[in-house]
Amino acid sequence: MPRSEVSILQGDTFVVSDEHGDVGASRLQPLGLFHRDMRHLSRWQLRLNGRPLDVLSTSTPEYDEAAFFLVESVDTPDDTPPMSLLRRREVATGMVEELSVHNHAFVPLSFELSVLFDADFADILQAKARRARRGTTVRRRREGERITLSYQRDHFQRETQIEAEGAYLTEQSLTFRGEVGPGQAWSARIVVSVSAGPSPAPASRARAPQMPATLNKWLADAPRLETDWYDLRRLYHRSLVDLAGLRFYSPACAGASVLAAGLPWFMALLGRDSLITSYQALPFVPELARTTLCALASHQATTWDDFRDAEPGKILHELRQGELVTFREQPHSPYYGSADSTPLFLILLDEYERWTGDTDTVRALEPAARAALEWLDRYGDLDHDGYLEYASRNPATGLENHCWKDSRNSISHPDGRLASLPRATCELQGYAYDARRRSARLAREIWRDDELAGRLEAAAEALRTKFNTDFWLPDEGFYALALDGEKRPVRTLASNIGHLLWSGIVPPERAAGFGALLCGDRMFSGWGVRTVATGQLLYNPIGYHTGTVWPHDTAIAAAGLARYGRREEANRLAVAMLEAGRYVDYRLPEALAGYPRAATLVPVRYPTACSPQAWASGTPLHLLRVLLGLEPGRDGLRLDPHLPGGHDQLALYGLHHRGTRTHAVAGDEWV
Repeated sequence: MPRSEVSILQGDTFVVSDEHGDVGASRLQPLGLFHRDMRHLSRWQLRLNGRPLDVLSTSTPEYDEAAFFLVESVDTPDDTPPMSLLRRREVATGMVEELSVHNHAFVPLSFELSVLFDADFADILQAKARRARRGTTVRRRREGERITLSYQRDHFQRETQIEAEGAYLTEQSLTFRGEVGPGQAWSARIVVSVSAGPSPAPASRARAPQMPATLNKWLADAPRLETDWYDLRRLYHRSLVDLAGLRFYSPACAGASVLAAGLPWFMALLGRDSLITSYQALPFVPELARTTLCALASHQATTWDDFRDAEPGKILHELRQGELVTFREQPHSPYYGSADSTPLFLILLDEYERWTGDTDTVRALEPAARAALEWLDRYGDLDHDGYLEYASRNPATGLENHCWKDSRNSISHPDGRLASLPRATCELQGYAYDARRRSARLAREIWRDDELAGRLEAAAEALRTKFNTDFWLPDEGFYALALDGEKRPVRTLASNIGHLLWSGIVPPERAAGFGALLCGDRMFSGWGVRTVATGQLLYNPIGYHTGTVWPHDTAIAAAGLARYGRREEANRLAVAMLEAGRYVDYRLPEALAGYPRAATLVPVRYPTACSPQAWASGTPLHLLRVLLGLEPGRDGLRLDPHLPGGHDQLALYGLHHRGTRTHAVAGDEWV
């Protein structure tokens, strides 16, 4: 069955089309060719003899390639199409499309093959909000077999060039006319180039985008998975491929290879997303963590800026390159509206050293880490009560919530009332605790600063004691989702408690109760942990952060349970999420609906979920670590496997650990 949308990507350039390969108007998805947050093609529709074609099948053999198998439309189901067409597409910094017309008749056939095109140059944020563009109208310039569509607003320029050798061009179409003999094929090639400035001189020709062949090397360098679990093998391969596709190189990121957060809405660098995904992928592709840390450090805030919610030492939330941020209509260049990116930066820095032993990078990033630690104490704690909290200083265009559940209604009381600002969500305190403990180790062992290490350990312990008094709800048996602006507990049962286990801030005697909650009917959908438990007015199975199931969120909960020795509960979550992959083409989406598994039998996608999405792609990698009980150590990689029933073999060959390659083998080893 053809998919309703087909997406291919290469870093910060991507194409989203329908199952025919066409681009047109869509209510929910931003169809088109996008580059650096701008839509360079808003219409791209193929016509054979003036009519749309019918689709037989589609495929995406690689993350940057798609193939569409089409046939000429016929009047009745009994008619045999005389012609078929293969449409191949490849994307990098632009797009190349190859068309092949095949004649299945006994006589020569004449044909007219056209592509209707347009470019609205909408910012991705405008496309999402369906808002109008403010710049000049799109201008069109024909030069032989090439046409250039351009857009300008003051100094901001974008261009799309379309070149089709042998085609007749108008300002909105290109047309090939030809004849193909019986059993023969005819082919043509279209090159679409994109740029963030004026085009070269008219005499020059449009160049095909460079298509870097790095996927094979990326896959070859990753650990080899051997298992009798077929679905896990498929998920593992898909995750590695999608993470490769989400990489992009940007001068704005100091030339480093970093991850875009997710297609289509978040093809940009997002702080928390890249940090968590890099953590998930550390044993598999450790270089990703290094480039992410260095790129984020290069954009660490140094000044106070209300519009961008920036304070010295803070790690960015989002980095955009489109029109709206250029003209300060949106604060994403970079925008610092997240309270968790900064402690997560410190957590990843320590975890990176534990896995790689790369003390040189940790020393080089010491100034950034010290600035982040000062932000935790000086700016992250708004009222100096010891808690990390947030309140946006840009209520007009900034985010209201600066935690990972950043939709407007995510931090609400069980009856749906919004918590007042500032908000101190519970998982932020866990991150702050973990960040201080980890940074204390780095200070003592690598930066050689025992005084700083002692202060951080004391601050972490003080936070742990205070948190377990103020946030604990003894009558409910779980922690408050947050303290609101009046320091009242928000008594909503939410998945954030899994993050607390992951951070280690929870006393060991409470872990069993958390296992029962996270795996109980209220929170566990059968596929994963709901963001908000059932039985509360706030709960909505298709609410973005109020009842959906997020793969990365479930993986963090599983890792937290495993940390406290609750391996049975951890496996229950891990196996359920991995089983969901079978029903979503082995590509876990950003979020699933929170309906009970028994009611739907298959997982239901959240309506506008990003796919691929970085930390959803990293989830199978994180869950492999949970199942194998992998922990890095100076004396070697520690392995404590706990395989689920029905699977006797699970091995990773060539894991990265402290500059060497090692194996983790559970069950029967193959020779």
